[in-house]
Amino acid sequence: MIPYGRQDISAADIAAVVEVLQSDWITQGEMVPRFEAAVAAYCGAKHAVAVNSATSALHIACLALGVGAGDWVWTSPNTFVASANAALYCGAQVDFVDIDDKSYNLSVAALEEKLRRADAEGRLPKVVIPVHFAGQSCEMAAIHRLAQQYGFRIIEDASHAIGGCYQQQQIGGGQYSDITIFSFHPVKIITTGEGGMALTNSAAIANLMQRYRSHGITSDRAEMASRPEDEIWNYQQIRLGFNYRMNDFQAALGLSQLQRIDAFVARRREIAARYENEFADLPIITPWQHQDSASSYHLYPVRVRESRCGINQKTFYARMLQQALLVNLHYIPVYLQPYYQKMGFQPGYCPVSEGYYRETMSLPIYPRLTEDEQSQVITAVREMMPNSLC
Repeated sequence: MIPYGRQDISAADIAAVVEVLQSDWITQGEMVPRFEAAVAAYCGAKHAVAVNSATSALHIACLALGVGAGDWVWTSPNTFVASANAALYCGAQVDFVDIDDKSYNLSVAALEEKLRRADAEGRLPKVVIPVHFAGQSCEMAAIHRLAQQYGFRIIEDASHAIGGCYQQQQIGGGQYSDITIFSFHPVKIITTGEGGMALTNSAAIANLMQRYRSHGITSDRAEMASRPEDEIWNYQQIRLGFNYRMNDFQAALGLSQLQRIDAFVARRREIAARYENEFADLPIITPWQHQDSASSYHLYPVRVRESRCGINQKTFYARMLQQALLVNLHYIPVYLQPYYQKMGFQPGYCPVSEGYYRETMSLPIYPRLTEDEQSQVITAVREMMPNSLC
């Protein structure tokens, strides 16, 4: 079976984890701060806070920006449910902005129109969470201009996008946002098994996220309440937090993986370029790339439009599966999930996102995908669509 995504674990990765497992500290040691510093340096951010998942990172990011009851958080419907769920954890209300029909990222035009209406109605969002779908950055400069105009904060959900670039700078540098989130799930660009990270250029925001990830506890005397002179404990809980910490052997794996991130991304781009070339004469729609963006290609989604291809998404999926090619769907619009429909969301709310969802399939793309395996994918696609556009 050839899956749509797969981790790449080397002997050096295993050795790094084993070294930590054989050390005195397998949690709350030196590896997490080292991993945080390395990712921050790679991306050009001042601060990084590692946690046990990108979902946790999204949650503490919302908390650090003061999201709570009575607030609105907007995000893309074309994402995993965590992008929206994190706001609900804080007691906020969630809404969705439709996507662009070419990039499949949050549409700047749709966002601007929705903001104009919300301003007139007195229900502007406190936070907007653009999602860098498949590894390609959203149009962050334009979204930032709208944030300045309408007064909302920005969390970049870059779970797909470490190693990608926007305006020739690494995603994660925070030029146009308050916080950027990365995921280190096994199918992502680099992995820690499970894990995530929040990057920011604000020391105050970083400090809040550090407190939230570890029970709201601090060991900084300047933050502590007064206490008896004979007190020997060196920590206090100063707010309500969570146990969202990353452990040291996860961080060791991440630090080792980070040494190969540029090679991983280069290989993904090679695979994407070959797909683009091989499918150029076919009626499927391949991923479009914005001129300001250089995708890390976490995913390679193609659109199978029945009016062009002669087959529909369901048939495409079934035939690929018959040949042991495990393509996948990214994503069902979040608001079509049963939990969100109970909130009142109905089909038709974001028509561009729904049109995309009914036609898309993600093809296999990961560094260890061999040339022969990619040829199997290409042959399977071509055999389903013998009539070219030429």
